[in-house]
Amino acid sequence: MQIGDVFYNIEVIRKNNKNTYIRVKNNTVIVTTNYLTTNRQIEKLIKDNINSIVRMASKAKKREDRENDDTFYLFGKKYNIIYDENIKNMNIDNDNIYIKDEKKLESFLNKYIKNTFYNHLMYWYNNFNENIPEPSLRIRKMTSRWGVCNTKTYVITLNKELYKYDIECLDYVCIHELSHLVYPNHSSDFWNVVSEYCPNYKEIRKKLRD
Repeated sequence: MQIGDVFYNIEVIRKNNKNTYIRVKNNTVIVTTNYLTTNRQIEKLIKDNINSIVRMASKAKKREDRENDDTFYLFGKKYNIIYDENIKNMNIDNDNIYIKDEKKLESFLNKYIKNTFYNHLMYWYNNFNENIPEPSLRIRKMTSRWGVCNTKTYVITLNKELYKYDIECLDYVCIHELSHLVYPNHSSDFWNVVSEYCPNYKEIRKKLRD
């Protein structure tokens, strides 16, 4: 199907479910639907949701471009990675990172991320006016969330991929998850706490969604 100037493959996945879902991946519109949904109904559904599909395709393209981009980003700043077997200690010079090999880079990255995430989380914890318990930190790569707060164990988990974004994105996620220790929901009171410490949170949320 042609949408604008782009041709998309249509893939239909039929399951024993009640609802129909549309997503876009690798220039393919994937429709997951019930066994009884006809091709005519699917075609109409796609045409009725053209604008949404275009938006999904644009976001999918941005994600694919980032995944295929060899450029290295560290908290929003772009670097070129230069490997040299003779280098003993990693060195950052302007826009270049000089390091021995990928293993050394991964080791450095893990330590740097852990220290940076911890320092920013504790900074905001210590600056909260509300009386909240001290959290512990976990870091892991997540596909659908930037952060998670367990309000029973006080464990805050941050998405490792935050290291690729500006430091204000890390700060926002820290504030967001700490605010859940005040209000364990997304009520207006919760967002009032977030906005107290991060007035431009809506702009940052949009950046993270894109």
